[in-house]
Amino acid sequence: MKILIDQNISHRLIPHVQSTFSGIAHVRDIGMMTSSDYNIFMFAREHKFDAILTLEEDFNNLSILHGPPPKIIWLRIGNCSTTVVAEILLRNRSTIAELFNDEEADSLEIFNT
Repeated sequence: MKILIDQNISHRLIPHVQSTFSGIAHVRDIGMMTSSDYNIFMFAREHKFDAILTLEEDFNNLSILHGPPPKIIWLRIGNCSTTVVAEILLRNRSTIAELFNDEEADSLEIFNT
């Protein structure tokens, strides 16, 4: 799974989830911290990222407008620590895997429950 993390989520997340999501990168690592959501979405598409991990609705809207790839993993969890975000992702790893296996699905909303 090749996942690009949006700038609204800390790059410090990567070490916490890298063993489960081995193809994970942050926009900071590719020099796109100040890029528009559209440019990030298109970069992810062009560089064959399977998904964008975000806290924003904007990427979901871009996916609706342009279609996948990439798919969108939209964390609807509010402001949480990096540790909590990692725990939520790891707890939902099978659901995230299902997103990639479902050709009909273009996004996944994950809530902090």
